Amino acid sequence: MDRRELQDALCRYRSRFPEEGAYARRACRLLSESPHCFDREAEGLHVTGSSWVLNPRRDATLLVLHRKLDQWFQPGGHADGDEDVQRVAVRECSEETGVPITGIRFLCPEVFDIDIHRIPAMRQDPEHEHLDIRFVVEIDDTLPLVGNEESYELRWVPLREVGRYNRERSLHRLVVKSALWHRRLA
Repeated sequence: MDRRELQDALCRYRSRFPEEGAYARRACRLLSESPHCFDREAEGLHVTGSSWVLNPRRDATLLVLHRKLDQWFQPGGHADGDEDVQRVAVRECSEETGVPITGIRFLCPEVFDIDIHRIPAMRQDPEHEHLDIRFVVEIDDTLPLVGNEESYELRWVPLREVGRYNRERSLHRLVVKSALWHRRLA
């Protein structure tokens, strides 16, 4: 999914969640107005990609205890200039879990969720915002998880328990979408 395809997808994106609809409209504008929005060094809002990881039974997700923010999130990270945000999401998932890219399978090639969130100032990095483009993927939950230096821990969490790990609305939205999406496929 190149920049133009992503922009088209974001401009057409519809959501039952009002805040996500607003994020999509802001994202559509960002991609048309900011040539450097895929660069980590871009001031203000820039693009990240992440993977909402489900197990084969679709009853658990893989969360990462993020070292810098000390919170549980889905695997993901900066685009670092790569405008193929699907590739970014899978690359970051592989780096953060230790699962080879070949062990990560897209369950849907379309954008699964859009979020914009604030990142506080840390060390040399000023406060900024991430436009996180999220895709739903599957990883076999029997595979070993190695992790990397960006996290303290990785854990398969039953979907019904995600709120115990992270109470942010965006993760709640991912859990709700997972249930709706799974019912639609069944």
